[in-house]
Amino acid sequence: MPPPIQMHSRADFRKFRRVTVKIGSRIICNDQGLAYDRLRALSGQVDLLRRRGMEVILVSSGAVAAGRRKLKELPGPLTYRKKQAYAAAGQVALMTGWEKALSAHDLQAAQILLTADDLADRHRFIHAKNTLLTLMEMKAVPVINENDTVALDELKFGDNDTLGSLVASLAESDLFVNLTDIDGLYDRDPRDGSQPPLITAVERVSPSVLAKAGRREGSPDGTGGMYTKVRAAGRLAERGMPSVIANGLTRDVLPRLMDGEELGTHFLPADKPRGARKHWLAFAARPKGRLLVDAGAAMALVDQGKSLLPKGVRGFDGLFAAGDAVTIVDSDGGAELGVGLVNYPSPELRSIMGRRSQEIEGILGFCHSEEVIHRDNLVIFAKPAASA
Repeated sequence: MPPPIQMHSRADFRKFRRVTVKIGSRIICNDQGLAYDRLRALSGQVDLLRRRGMEVILVSSGAVAAGRRKLKELPGPLTYRKKQAYAAAGQVALMTGWEKALSAHDLQAAQILLTADDLADRHRFIHAKNTLLTLMEMKAVPVINENDTVALDELKFGDNDTLGSLVASLAESDLFVNLTDIDGLYDRDPRDGSQPPLITAVERVSPSVLAKAGRREGSPDGTGGMYTKVRAAGRLAERGMPSVIANGLTRDVLPRLMDGEELGTHFLPADKPRGARKHWLAFAARPKGRLLVDAGAAMALVDQGKSLLPKGVRGFDGLFAAGDAVTIVDSDGGAELGVGLVNYPSPELRSIMGRRSQEIEGILGFCHSEEVIHRDNLVIFAKPAASA
C-alpha cells in the first residue's frame, strides 16, 4: 500500500481515504458508565464517512471507566490490580456498546487488543498490520484498545494517545484524529479560569509547543493529558502524517473535520518524514541494551550519516541478540544519540568492540556484517555533547 497522502491544508482532508480516530474515555463515558448516546452518535459519523468511501479505524478508551461502574468499586486508591480487573469487565461492555451502535448502521465491529510488546517485535508488528488491513478489506470497523488485563507496566503503551499514533502509523492512515473533551491545544491551560486563544495550526511540535500542553494528566480513568496528545501528534508529523486534536462532543465533529472545517488544532506533517520502518524503530521498538560509543563514532553517526562500526563501540549494557533494538549513547557526554538494530549479539560484540572491521573474521571465525549497526537500521535523536 502507498504511504499516507502528504497534504498540508485542511481542504485536502476531503481527499483522504483512511483515518484513525482515537476516542478518549471522557467522550464515551459519564458518571453512570458508558454513554450509549455518544457511541450511537459517533457510529453515525463513522457510517457517514464510510459512505463517502473512507476507511475508519477506531482506537477506543473507556474500558476501565466502564468497568468501575459495572463492578462494585472497592474502597481505596485505584491500584494496578484493580485497574486490570475493571478493564476486564469494562472491555466486554465497551465492545458490546460499539457492536450495537455500529450494527445499527449495518457496520461490523472487530475487536483488536494490543500490548506494547505486540508492536515492539517487528514480526508481530507486521502480523498486526496484516490483520488490520484484512479487516478493512472485509469492510469491518476495527475497534482497538490496549490489553490492560494482561499488560505489565513495562509492556504498556502508557496512554491511548501513544497507542493511537502507533496504530495510525501501522495502518498507514492519511490522518489521525484525537478526540478529547476540550477544543484543542490552547496557548495556556484553559482550565485555570482564563480564556486563552485556541491554536488552530502547529507547523512543528517544538519544546515550546510541548510546554504549552503542560504535563497534567487527564481523567482518573484515563492516563493521557494534552501533553501525550501533542507528543503523539509530533511523532506522527515525523512520519509525514497530519493530526487533529478536537472536541469529540462537538456535533458531527468527524464529517465536519473531513469537510475541511477549522475545528480543533491541526498538526502539519514534516516536510522530510521518516519512513514507516524507521518510525517503528524510533517509537515502537523496545531496546534490549545500550551501546556506548566514542566521540569519533558519535560524530560520524550524527553529522555524517555513517553506520556504527565495531571500532567506535567502547562498551555496552544489557543482553541482546542479533536484530534486537539497542540505544546508542555518547560515552563522553552521556547523551542518548539514537536507536538501531544491532547485527551482533552481546557475547560476539564483546569480542569485537574497539576492533577494526577487517579483524572481525579473524576474531569470530566469520563476518556477516562489517557494521555493528547499519545506517539503514538506525534512527538518530540528538547530537553528541562535543557538537551540541
